[in-house]
Amino acid sequence: MTENIQNLNNYKNPDGFRGRSKWTVQLWWIVYALFFKLSPQVMYGWRRFLLRSFGAKIGKNVIIRPSAQITYPWKISIGDFSWVGDEVVLYSLGEIEIGSNTVISQRSYICTGSHHYNSENFEIYAQKIKIGNKCWLASDVYVAPSITINDFTVVGARSSVFSNLPANKVCVGSPAKPIKDRI
Repeated sequence: MTENIQNLNNYKNPDGFRGRSKWTVQLWWIVYALFFKLSPQVMYGWRRFLLRSFGAKIGKNVIIRPSAQITYPWKISIGDFSWVGDEVVLYSLGEIEIGSNTVISQRSYICTGSHHYNSENFEIYAQKIKIGNKCWLASDVYVAPSITINDFTVVGARSSVFSNLPANKVCVGSPAKPIKDRI
């Protein structure tokens, strides 16, 4: 029975999974390594330009730190005046939509994809994550694939989000649960 689980020799990315050609993906990694990651801290406009050049939808005055990691920028949408902190990972195998005036704090991990653990081929999947307007994800928050965090919600530091979170709540824990109203 267990010989039919996780045979990595048979693994294959689904056609079109990355959303762009292998060449575009490689070009992004080069641009990211040389021009995004090494850019001075204050060059927010430059990083917005680079992301938009690769198809990201980035609103006005978005602040993205140079240590943020973005897998596929063409699958990213960020609203006006939002912040993406140091060492945030936007693991955009699937789409990530971040609203306006939202803060994703340092070391948070927004994870749109994973593998089917009981699949013989260890099949990969991707599911959209949506984070609403005026949300704050504090330090080191993990968000799982297919999650929606509704408007005005705060997720406390070191929380893990495995189910959708309602609007206007403060949520903490692993798994994150609402503990009180925000306002």
